[in-house]
Amino acid sequence: MAGTVPSASLRDTFPKLLLENVRVRGDKPANREKDYGIWLAWSWAEIAGEIRALVCGLQTLGVERGDKVCICGDNRPHLYWALTAVQALGAVPVPVYQDSVAEEMQFIYAHAEAKFAIVENQEQVDKLLEIRPQIPALKSIIYNDSRGMMHYQQDFLYKYSDVQDSGRRFDAANPGFFVASVEQGAGSDVCAMLYTSGTTGRPKGVMLSFDNLLITANNGCLREGLSEDEETLAYLPMAWIGDNIFSHAQAYCAGYCVSCPESSDTVLQDLREIGPTYFFAPPRIYESLLTTVMIRIEDAAKIKQSMFHYFMAVAKRVGMDILDGKPVALVDRLLYGIGNILVYGPLKNVLGLSKMRVGYTAGEAIGPDIFAFYRSMGLNLKQLYASTEASVFITIQPDGEVNPESSGTPAIGVEVRIADDGEVMFKSPGVFQAYFKDDEATRETKTEDGWVHTGDAGYFDEQGHLRIIDRSKDVGKLRDGTLFAPKFLENKLKFFPHIKEAVTFGDGQDFVTAFINIDLESVGNWAERRNIAYSGYTDLAGQPAVYDLIQACVEQINNDLAADAKLAGSQIHRFLLLHKQLEADDGELTRTSKLRRAPIAERYADLITALYAGKTICPVEVRVTYEDGRTDTINANVEIRDAATTRAAAQAAE
Repeated sequence: MAGTVPSASLRDTFPKLLLENVRVRGDKPANREKDYGIWLAWSWAEIAGEIRALVCGLQTLGVERGDKVCICGDNRPHLYWALTAVQALGAVPVPVYQDSVAEEMQFIYAHAEAKFAIVENQEQVDKLLEIRPQIPALKSIIYNDSRGMMHYQQDFLYKYSDVQDSGRRFDAANPGFFVASVEQGAGSDVCAMLYTSGTTGRPKGVMLSFDNLLITANNGCLREGLSEDEETLAYLPMAWIGDNIFSHAQAYCAGYCVSCPESSDTVLQDLREIGPTYFFAPPRIYESLLTTVMIRIEDAAKIKQSMFHYFMAVAKRVGMDILDGKPVALVDRLLYGIGNILVYGPLKNVLGLSKMRVGYTAGEAIGPDIFAFYRSMGLNLKQLYASTEASVFITIQPDGEVNPESSGTPAIGVEVRIADDGEVMFKSPGVFQAYFKDDEATRETKTEDGWVHTGDAGYFDEQGHLRIIDRSKDVGKLRDGTLFAPKFLENKLKFFPHIKEAVTFGDGQDFVTAFINIDLESVGNWAERRNIAYSGYTDLAGQPAVYDLIQACVEQINNDLAADAKLAGSQIHRFLLLHKQLEADDGELTRTSKLRRAPIAERYADLITALYAGKTICPVEVRVTYEDGRTDTINANVEIRDAATTRAAAQAAE
């Protein structure tokens, strides 16, 4: 009967929800993509037609229920359609990080036993051709962008549009196939396999069901009141669980439009044009945006610099209270209103966040100062505590109760408890089914009654909000018993726009030391304005003036730490500027830019030894890998400096 709400079983998979969205909002936009400067749009009805053609085309290629289909490329509507098309056949999509080197892809394709691949362009095809002898299970490769593919004649290569054309012919001859295939799906079916970032070893394939993703996504929509009127920009890797929730699952549940940028280089411009109301970014994106802002301020006229710093001080004092609806003095409200006209509003517009109603950050802990910077301008940025094994949501900060130091309260349907050893554990509808082909790891992570070990140390504060200290295995102590929380220190360092990455050491030592990566753009801009010549990253990082610049940042952190009774003893005593940037291609970061501490400690063992041996110079030689697979060797004499520390507040009072 028209107007009735379908039962839950008729909306328990993405393909079924697709048909429901066509019924409810068929003419509303579902996807946009910027191509050659022009925004193209597809309605829900139009993407359903595209997906139907692809489903039938994949059927003609031999995709069967249970097959694994790897999907790889930048954020493109055609690849999001491929996710749903694969699921409609009962197969399992396996998104792969598009910037992975061939060796990393080989592991995932082989481990997943992938039989098919749907990729964006020639670059991804070339990687697969390189590793194909090592992945014999791979039958067919489908590519969307045909630029550069004219002379590729392999019989296992298929153009995306050609597969759709064959699908339309199949559909005409078998008009009932598509709907029948969709109806076979059930909420308990595995609908996606997402690989972990591999911070401590080989990535694991996390198997998630439709119920995991859709129940969790729908609960998230309910929590924030998301509707079909939201706008969001899909620019994060499709292989990451966050993108699968925000750009796919919640879009299907709420019916909102997902837009894809023209390229990674145009994200900021595209962000301004779209003006998302719902936005997610990991801390590194917010750090990068802040760096861009600070560079522009440094280049501005003195009067503009003074105005910016004055009104940002006002925002820091009262902005978050105003956002949370707390009482603020009339004079401060007036000053804040003037600041909104002169500084905050224009700045939000430049960042593309003027319309943002809800913003999230997760993946890594964000520096409290960075978090406060955005909220003080009136942006409703909130922290999540999330994991792939939870289908993202574990805790969310409630409106009006946002604390930069906490991760909020349990999401709808989620239970959280702290184990006797301080480890955070959770139970929810989003709990993953299992790790693919790894029963032992599944048993170690997931208890028989559904509780999941996170590996994170944390506690609930007096307001009932979860606070994450660090990874359980990373939290340590100095020899005198002082708490050593490396992530906390690293995040404070990364608040400074001149610092891109930091790695701290101290567990079992007498004092804390740090590796620091300078931000090439920020420090390069700073150097150019001071007529400091340099030939590249290594040369710039070795400049005495740059060391002075970073030393001031480190000593400011030490001064801040002195006021914290628990962490005053973990001030940074010695530091160095790494001669190269930490890179995922060199195994030092994951594809989601998380530190891989063990490989870093092993690779730079001589530098760590030098930090604690009192040396002031340490010669190094390291091999680096470039994006095109070439390798090179960097030689440098790395300077090591002492940083001034500050007496703890308690000591100073004695």
